[in-house]
Amino acid sequence: MAMHLDFTSQEYFRNPAAGIEKLRAAGPVVAIRFPLVGTVWTTTTQDLANRVLRDGQTFTLRKDDGGVAGIQWWMPNIVRTFANNMLTNDEPDHTRLRGIVDEAFRRRAVLDMEPRVLAIAGELADALFAAGSPVDLVDRYARKLPLSVICELLGLPLADRPKFTAWAGSLTRLTGPFSLFGVIPKIFAMKRYMAQRLEAARAEGGTGLIAELVRVEKEGGRISRDEMVAMLFLLLIAGHETTTHLISGSVYELLRNPGLRDWLEQDWSRANLAVEEFLRFVSPVQFPKPRFVRKDVEFGGVRLKKGDKIMPMLAAANFDPQANEHPEKLDLARRPNRHVAFGAGMHFCLGHQLARMEGKCALQALLQRWPKLSLAIEDSQIRWRTRAGFRAIDRLPVMNGP
Repeated sequence: MAMHLDFTSQEYFRNPAAGIEKLRAAGPVVAIRFPLVGTVWTTTTQDLANRVLRDGQTFTLRKDDGGVAGIQWWMPNIVRTFANNMLTNDEPDHTRLRGIVDEAFRRRAVLDMEPRVLAIAGELADALFAAGSPVDLVDRYARKLPLSVICELLGLPLADRPKFTAWAGSLTRLTGPFSLFGVIPKIFAMKRYMAQRLEAARAEGGTGLIAELVRVEKEGGRISRDEMVAMLFLLLIAGHETTTHLISGSVYELLRNPGLRDWLEQDWSRANLAVEEFLRFVSPVQFPKPRFVRKDVEFGGVRLKKGDKIMPMLAAANFDPQANEHPEKLDLARRPNRHVAFGAGMHFCLGHQLARMEGKCALQALLQRWPKLSLAIEDSQIRWRTRAGFRAIDRLPVMNGP
C-alpha cells in the first residue's frame, strides 16, 4: 500500500524535514502516490538515492519499447516531443546529446561568465524598487537573473524575454492534468518560436548555443530537428527555473535568520560555502525524473518487480542524518556538505557550475545593494507553489528597511 504524504502541501514545504522523517520511519524504500506519475517507489536515504541514480542498467529512464517514465498515455504528442531530451534518455543517446552542449557549461566557460552575471545581478538589484515598494523578489529578481543569463547563453534576443517569462511562469505552475492541458497552447507557441530561431540561425548565423546546434547539424547531423527544439526547451526552462528557486529560497532563509546573514556579509568569500548549504537545505529539486525497474531486484529490503517505477527523493537524501550531521539545521559553514541537489551519475546536472555561480552573484549583488532588505509580510504568510517535485516560493514580498 502506498504511503500518503502530501508533497504539495504548505505544511510540507514549510518544514520538509518533518515530513521526510515520517517517510524515513516507514523504511529506506517506500511506495508513494505522486501527482501525474502515479504510484512509485521512492528512497529515503542518500546511499540508495545514489544507487538508483548511478545504476543505469537496473534503473532506466525508458521502457524496452522506448516509452518515457512519467509520460502517461493521455498526454498530448507535443509533450512527448519536448520530453525527448537528454534528461529522459539512457545511453548512448544521453551522451550524444549532452556532448553537443557540454562545452558551454564547463567550469572554465562558466568562470569566464562570472563578471557578466555579477553585472546583470547588479543592474537588477539597482532597479529592484524602481516601481515602488514592496516588491516580489521572485518576479523582479530571482527569476530575471537566471532567465537573462540563459537567454544570453542561447543567443536569444533581449526583446523576446517577456515572452519567455510568461511561458515559463505558466509551465512552472503545472499541478495536474487540467493545468497541463491549459498550457498546451503556450507549449505550441514555444515550439514554433524555437523552430523559428533555429531557422534564423541556419540562414543568418549567430552566436550562442542555438548557432552551435545549427553548426553541429550542418557538420554531421548528430541531432534531429525535433531533438534540437527539445534541447532548447530543456535548456531554457531547466536553465533558469531551478536557479530561480535556489535564489528566492536562499534570500528567504537569510532574511529570517539575521545571524546567518551577518556571518555571510562579514566575508563574501564565504558565499561558495553558503550556496552549497542552500542547495542542500532548500533542495529546489525534490525529485528527479522517474525510472523504470528493468528486472526483478531486492532493493533496500523491498522486492521491486520489472516494470515498477522508482523515483529517488533528493530532498530525503539531502536530509539524511547518515550523510550530514543535524541535517534539519541550516549551517552555512557546513563541511563537508554531502548533498545530491544536482543528482548523481551520468545525469548529474549539466548546469551545476552555472547555478552555483548565479546563486553566489545573486546574493552578493542584492545584499550589498540593499543591506536593510527585509520581508514585507510575516514569515507565516509566505506560500510555496503547490507543485510536487519542486520547492518553490510563490511570492517573496520584500522592502528596504524593517
